[in-house]
Amino acid sequence: MNRRTSKSVAVIHPSRQVNRRSGDEGIALVVVLLLTVALSTIGASLLMLAQTDTYTSMNYRMMSQARYGAESGVLKAVNYLTQTYVAPGHAGDPLASYDMTVSPVTYMGQPVVLSADPAKASNYPAGAVVTAFGAAAQGTLSAGSTVSYAAYATLDSMRMITEYGAAAPRVIQTWHVVATGSLAGARPATVEVESVLERQITAAHAFGVFATKIGCGALEFSGGSVNDSYDSSSMTFSGGVPVTQQNGSSVGTNGNLTVNGNAQVWGTLSTPKTGVGKCKNGAVTALTGGVAQVSDGLIQLPQSLSFPTPDVPSPRPPTGNVNLASATCVSLSLAGTNCSGAAGSLHLDALGGTLVFGDASLNSGATLTLRAGTYNMNSLKVNGNAQIIIETGPVFLNIAGVGTTQPLDMMGGSVSNPSYDSTWFQVLYGGTSPITLTGGMAAAMMVYAPNSDVTVAGGGHLYGSVVGSTVKDTGGAQIHYDRRLKNDFMVAGNFMMSSFTWRKY
Repeated sequence: MNRRTSKSVAVIHPSRQVNRRSGDEGIALVVVLLLTVALSTIGASLLMLAQTDTYTSMNYRMMSQARYGAESGVLKAVNYLTQTYVAPGHAGDPLASYDMTVSPVTYMGQPVVLSADPAKASNYPAGAVVTAFGAAAQGTLSAGSTVSYAAYATLDSMRMITEYGAAAPRVIQTWHVVATGSLAGARPATVEVESVLERQITAAHAFGVFATKIGCGALEFSGGSVNDSYDSSSMTFSGGVPVTQQNGSSVGTNGNLTVNGNAQVWGTLSTPKTGVGKCKNGAVTALTGGVAQVSDGLIQLPQSLSFPTPDVPSPRPPTGNVNLASATCVSLSLAGTNCSGAAGSLHLDALGGTLVFGDASLNSGATLTLRAGTYNMNSLKVNGNAQIIIETGPVFLNIAGVGTTQPLDMMGGSVSNPSYDSTWFQVLYGGTSPITLTGGMAAAMMVYAPNSDVTVAGGGHLYGSVVGSTVKDTGGAQIHYDRRLKNDFMVAGNFMMSSFTWRKY
């Protein structure tokens, strides 16, 4: 009997509904609202960040513009003080007006101030200087927008120095310069910049040899030239001459040193130039030649060094030939206290004062012995194996060089300073004509001719220091730097800006 298997089918009536949890629709709404709030917050944050970046960039730009203006004010004030301003010490601005014993320096009990800033009053004895500074140290600068600036300067210190080669003392000052740069408008900006302007005091003979020229071959050593050093304040002797050291012979130039052959510098080379190699106009190197020929290497100066021109000899010597080889005390019109000896062997004694000659010459094996004092000559030529002997010092030889192409020529003669104290014989010349020096067993001297081309002729010895526009030792002379000179015979050197700071408002 067949059986059928039956299956039951459940049928859900359409009228019946599936049960759901209560509140599902509310949760979804909350999630959507939270996401909307989060996205809105992120969007607002991005907008605020973009706006903040915009304001930051704008503030930085405005601050930079204001700072450029303030820096311009400082530089304008410094330019006036270094290029136009005349320091006190003349009829229109007497030193008696200032109290230099305090810092800052005062006038009428208040700090000395020059100002172009309406917010800072000037206090300076000379009205013309106040007016000139006020015009020079303020203005406007175009930096995308118009920036105005104004500066004032406070005199921090003032002192007098006796400068080498000058008769009258020189005033040395330190100024504290403050300038404000301002950008006006709906969003103003103000920046204040401060700097200190001072003038360096340096030794006129801080180097064994220094050349002030900035070009190629300002210094040239060849032919076996040697530069070393000694100290005349603590000398030891061997064979009757000072013992020298193969160190300490610093040489310097504002330009290039060229060394040829087996020339040697036992010390350093100081120059604002850099690099070693071939030198040419527009590409001036520090050194041309072997690096090993400068034993202690190169020192880069921050800027060129300035050496002031020595005063014109006073009283100014006349022109006209004076043959000191054949002259007598009578022919020179000198009294017995100033002159002794005979023709060919004169002894001159300035007695601490000054003797004046025209265009002097010494030749034919004659000797001229000089004692301490000042000797003003228009020119001097020593040749024919003649000799100048320094008996006592210091002897100052001031050369005027008017109307002559060779104000000092010692090529054919020699100098003997047996003390080996280079300060006993000091040669000063402020002109631009070339001069020629010569060495010898006891040629100890200081030569200060910062505008002249100096040639050291022959192969002898020269103890002391030489300053010239250019200095060339091509004959193999040995220049022995007297190290004691580095701390004496001061001059007013370069202006320097220091302590540069700024702040914004």
